[in-house]
Order: sequence, then structure tokens, then C-alpha cells
Amino acid sequence: MQALPPDRHRRPERPTAASPVPVPVHRPPSSAPAPRAPRHLATAPVDAVPAAAPAAAPATVPAALVPAPEPASPEPPAESRLFGRGLLYVVVWSLQLVAGTVVSPVLAHLLGVSDFGALASAQAIFQVVSVLALLGLDQALVLQHAEDGDARAARGLVAVGLVVSFVATGAALVSVPLWAGAAGFGPDHDLLLVVLLWTAPSAAVQVMLALLLAEDRFRAFATTSIVSAVGGQVIGLTLLLTLGGGALTYAWGSVVSQTLAMLLGLVLTRPRLRGLVDRGVTRRAIAFGVPLALASLAYFVLNAGDRIVLQRLLGPDAVGQYQVAYVVGSSVILMLSFTSNAWAPHFARMRDAGERTALAVRSRDEIYRLLNPVVLAITLVTPFAMPILVPASFDPTSLVVVVWVVALTAYPATAGGASGRLLTIERKAGTIGVITAVAAAVNVGLNFVLVPLLGILGAAVATVIAYSVLSALQLRVLPTRASWRGAPAPLLWSVLATVVVAGASTLLPQTLEWNLGRVVVALACLPWFFRRLAAARRGPQPEGPEESQVESAEDPGESRVESATSSATSSATSSAPHPAPEETP
Repeated sequence: MQALPPDRHRRPERPTAASPVPVPVHRPPSSAPAPRAPRHLATAPVDAVPAAAPAAAPATVPAALVPAPEPASPEPPAESRLFGRGLLYVVVWSLQLVAGTVVSPVLAHLLGVSDFGALASAQAIFQVVSVLALLGLDQALVLQHAEDGDARAARGLVAVGLVVSFVATGAALVSVPLWAGAAGFGPDHDLLLVVLLWTAPSAAVQVMLALLLAEDRFRAFATTSIVSAVGGQVIGLTLLLTLGGGALTYAWGSVVSQTLAMLLGLVLTRPRLRGLVDRGVTRRAIAFGVPLALASLAYFVLNAGDRIVLQRLLGPDAVGQYQVAYVVGSSVILMLSFTSNAWAPHFARMRDAGERTALAVRSRDEIYRLLNPVVLAITLVTPFAMPILVPASFDPTSLVVVVWVVALTAYPATAGGASGRLLTIERKAGTIGVITAVAAAVNVGLNFVLVPLLGILGAAVATVIAYSVLSALQLRVLPTRASWRGAPAPLLWSVLATVVVAGASTLLPQTLEWNLGRVVVALACLPWFFRRLAAARRGPQPEGPEESQVESAEDPGESRVESATSSATSSATSSAPHPAPEETP
């Protein structure tokens, strides 16, 4: 091959002020050797290589002009997930609350006070048996999934939950004649038997939903939950309107919907039958679940013991009245329960106890801020909505103050939910059970004292006091109490102001004009709520984010300029204002 003319060869350039200085790259002794050129290039004659090839080498790129790598995007705060995707599960769970709130007044019109009260009492017994049928396995499953990082053992616990739910339901059905009379039911147990038939499929569905929640399978979770919660209301009302028959006919609707939801859950979760013989996992889950089930049983007495006392002291008519007011006022408490369940997997995956406690405190304060517009709006809208929702036989005017008092329970329930969530993750189920039993005993005792004096309002007052006792006792035994922080003073003052304003509104006249004015103010609470929700999703903002970003962007550039300068003028290294950074390959 003919050699190229001399003037075509590349000549070395003399560095000038305008020409960049090559930056040497030093390799630590332990690093791998530089990669060799391909064989066909390494063995070719020098004059066979095109002259333009060396010109493409990037060795003359000025180091000071090399763009700095973009800083990694910061991880979103934990509150963003809790009040973001976590609330999606709360919304789905709350559909049963919405359905119950809508259907309860309709049932009150269709069934009457006595029949509606009998159905409410039967549902209270169903909740007790459901606790025994669930046996705390849903919470044990969430913790097991968080500890393992996969669903193998958790799917085995689903199979265990199915067996436990059917065994407990069968025992309850067989023993109905032994305890139905003591619970205040008459000789006719048909309604009670049908309501108890919900128990087995309902408890099985709860275990399956816990697995879907732990795996963050939102679509499957939403589908199963909607069939379970809303399907029973729709089917029950359809049967009641087409066939008649009262509360007994309506109860069959939930039997059908819970069974369908259980079958759907079986397909979506695929329970692992070998879990029935996995003694280690099962024993650990039951050891954790039994005390938690006892705590849930005590929590039921705390939550529904007032209706049992009302049944014995004042009869089913008072239960029916109180049930309507309690459904409206306690809707916030039930939402808090859904929130705690939806957040459980996120808290369970956190390994640092200090960070977990700090997040619990921050999320508690954010819920306080969200409760202010909610409690005020519920209290304001009740005088307008209650006469529309229930017949005059329920005396809707007298229920407004009961709704307000029951709604106040949301504040101590929020504090108790934050500390109780931490105790559950620490597997302090026995401690939770003892504390909840004490609070339940306080609730029942106060009901026996206050109901004869104040009627159904006394039951509401007893509930607020009992939840406050629960929250205070849980905080006393919290392992990370040293890092626990109370709510800031401005937040507490805002809560107090909300409680006073909402209570004062119950003293205003309940005429049409006043009620319409209440509705207008209640609607004004909506932008207040959504503004607080947006702030909660953003989480705590760091101080001076712009300054920190500028510093992180400037530091690498300054280091590279300094490295280039020290490489080009090694004699001036000792006079550099900053030491040269450690060079990396």
C-alpha cells in the first residue's frame, strides 16, 4: 500500500491558552488492565489506519466543561405512599362503609324500628364470632410476608385461615341454643342463624384480602372487596324488595355475596395446602394471632358493647335509634381502622424502629389535620340529612348531638391507632389484648352508669372516654416511647376549636333555613380537606432545597476543575486553595 504524503500525517499541537489541556486518568493498582484493541487493528500497519481515526479521540475535551452527572432523584417521603397509594386501599375498604351508610336509612324505612334493631343486634353477634373465626391470622400473614419477602408461607396461612374460619363458624351455629337467650334474643333464632352463616366466608375473605394487600395487588384486592362489601347490600335489598320477608330475607343477600367473594379470592390467592402441615409457621402465626384475636374481641366490646347494654336496658327500639346515629358518627372511626390495615404492610417492612416511630407520629398529626374538616362537616350536615334518611319514629332531631359525640371518638382513636400499629409490628399482641380489655370494661361499666341517666347519649359519651383510656394506656407501654412526640400546640388548638364550633352548631335551631346554612358551611369544608390531603401527600419539606441542590451541582464541577489544574501544573499543587480530590478510574 502506498504511503501517505508527509503533510497528511497528524502533527502534534502545541498547547495554547485556547487549546484544552488533556486530563490524565490514573488507574489504581488494583483495577483491571485497560482493554486491548481488537486483533485486526492491533496487527495492521500504522500507515493502513486512516488518518482521521486519531482525531476522534476525546483526550482534548476540557475537563472543566464536562457536564456533571445529574444527581439521583430523592426518594419520595414515606407520607407520599401512605397518603397516596395507601389511601386507594382505604377508599376500596370504605365502600362497605358508604354502602352501609346509604343502606341503613333505607332499611330503617323498610323494616321499622324493632326489626331493624334485631338485625343490628344479630350483626353485633356476627362480629364477635368473626373475631374468633379470623383468629388474628390476617395480621400474622402481613407480618409473615414482610419478614419473608415472598408469599410462600403467607399463602399457606390462607389455607390455615380457611380451616379455622369454618371450624369456628360450625361451633357457633351448633351452640346457638345455649347462649342466644342470654344475649337477649327470643326463642326464634332464624335471623341469628342466617347472619352467622356470613362468618366463615367473611373471615376467609379477610385473610385473602390481607395477602392481596401485602402483595400490593390493587385490582384483585378491589374486585374481591367490592363483591364482598357492596354485593351483600345490593343482593339483600333486591331480595327484600322482590320477595319481602323482612330482615331475614335481607340477611340472605350477605350470605350469597360473601360466598361469591370467597370463591373469587380462592382463584386470586391460590392458597398453599402444604401450609396446613407447616407447623413452624402455623404455630408462630397462631401464637401471635390468638392474643390479637382476644384483643379484637375486647375491641369489639369497646366498639359495640354499648348496643348490647342498650339492648338489655332500653330494648331494641333504643338500639335502632343509636345504631343510625352511630353509623353516621363512627364512619370516621371505621375509616381510621381501614387506614391502619392499609398501612400495616408499609410499617411492617420498615426495619428501623426510630424511623417507624417518627413516621407514626407524623402520620398521626396529618390525620388530625384531616379530621378537623371531616368532623365539622359530618356534624353540620346531620340535621339536614337525618330527617330525610330515617322516619319520624326514630326522633331524628335528638340524634344530632349523639352523632357529634360519637364523631369526637375519632381523635383518641387516631392516637390509639398510631401506637397500636407500632405495638402490633413489635408483636406485642398480649399487651394489646390486656389494654383493650381494660378499655372495653371501662366502656361497659360507664354504659351501665350513663345510659340510665342520659339515654343513648350516655352510650356515646362512654365510647369517647373508653377510647381515650385505650390510647393513653397504649402510649404508656410503647417500647419506643422515648422517641414519641406529642402533637404540636397549634395543631391541638385547631382540634379544640373544631370540637367547640361543631358542638355549638348542635345548639342552633333545626329549621330548614338553618339546616341549609349548615350544608353550605359543610360544603366549604371540602376544599379545606383536599388542601390538607395534598399537603399530607407531599410530606415534610426539607429546609433550603434550592441551596442544597446548588451545592451538590457545583461541588463536582469545582473538583474536576481543580483536578485538571493540578494535573497541568503539578508544580503549583502545594499552593492550591483546596486539596485535590481522590481520583477514581
